[in-house]
Amino acid sequence: MNKQDSTIKNLAVPVLSVVFGLLLGAIIMLAFGYSPAAGYGAMLNGALGSTYNIGEVIRLATPLILTGLGFSVANTAGFFNIGLSGQALCGWIVSIWLAMLFPDLSKIILVPLCVIAGTLAGALWAGIAGFLKAQFGTSEVIVTIMLNYTILHISNHLVRNVFTNDADTTQQISQNASLRADFLTQMTGGSRLNMGIFLAIVMIFVVWVLMNRTTVGFELRSVGLNPDASEYAGMNSKKNIVLAMLISGGLAGMGGVVEGLGTFQNLYVLGSVPTIGFDGMAVSLLGSGSPIGILVSALLFGVLKIGGLSMPGSAGVPNEIVEIVIASIIFFVGISYAIRYLLDKAAPKKQEIKKGDA
Repeated sequence: MNKQDSTIKNLAVPVLSVVFGLLLGAIIMLAFGYSPAAGYGAMLNGALGSTYNIGEVIRLATPLILTGLGFSVANTAGFFNIGLSGQALCGWIVSIWLAMLFPDLSKIILVPLCVIAGTLAGALWAGIAGFLKAQFGTSEVIVTIMLNYTILHISNHLVRNVFTNDADTTQQISQNASLRADFLTQMTGGSRLNMGIFLAIVMIFVVWVLMNRTTVGFELRSVGLNPDASEYAGMNSKKNIVLAMLISGGLAGMGGVVEGLGTFQNLYVLGSVPTIGFDGMAVSLLGSGSPIGILVSALLFGVLKIGGLSMPGSAGVPNEIVEIVIASIIFFVGISYAIRYLLDKAAPKKQEIKKGDA
């Protein structure tokens, strides 16, 4: 197989996964007596029908880009970081805490301080799992799942007993700590789109350069492919394990900062860890771990989720259909080997036709 065929196949798998997911959603709508055309039409109108909706789509996609990049870095290094939600919550907590601690500090100082501190908090929380994996070989999946629950209960305790007097939500942060920008709000009809989108775009470029144009990225990819061979070649596998988790957690923490300082501008009692971590994993898998693929996947998720909110009112279709479509897309990504098999079966026929013409 030449490089061009490989590239086409790599692009075809996520595209076909989305198509199959949408088709399955249409079949389910038909089975329950709903119109797929009306349902998907309402979704598109709800996502792209106004500047406000478009702003909300991009706003929702922003933290998914960051958590998706975080998952991609860890996955490339051979680790399944399922603790992105907890790491994002760490960044959220620390950024809001600093914002409340120094409300009158100049915005040019306070915002970067909160972003950096939240990013470091997410990195350190992920670093726990990385250290245990490197030193004792513990499963990063189990450790990060347990850390998700740990930080969830720590967060709720802080909200009720430290940041407030037995309240379920903190006060809104001052404008000096906010990621909101008047020009973005006005441009998108009052949406919650904020400066976090620029952070996400910068991180797309940074992660691409890191993983493809630096020695660090080469070592992380090598460890992911074969840790024993990497160790034999002189690379420090333990160091790279911890480093991969630190970078992954830092990106997830930044996603939490965007949610805290941009979308909600406070911290409140949560019933579960933020979904941006799990959705970010799905975004990364659909985007094949590529920074550009993650950007496109995150925007697609934004369209599905924001547009899905309009389906019940406009078409009478339950918005749970959207979750089924998303789950179906990830299912088809998960069985990508089947799609690749079908593409491989079709390829020889094409080659035989070319030989016959010759």
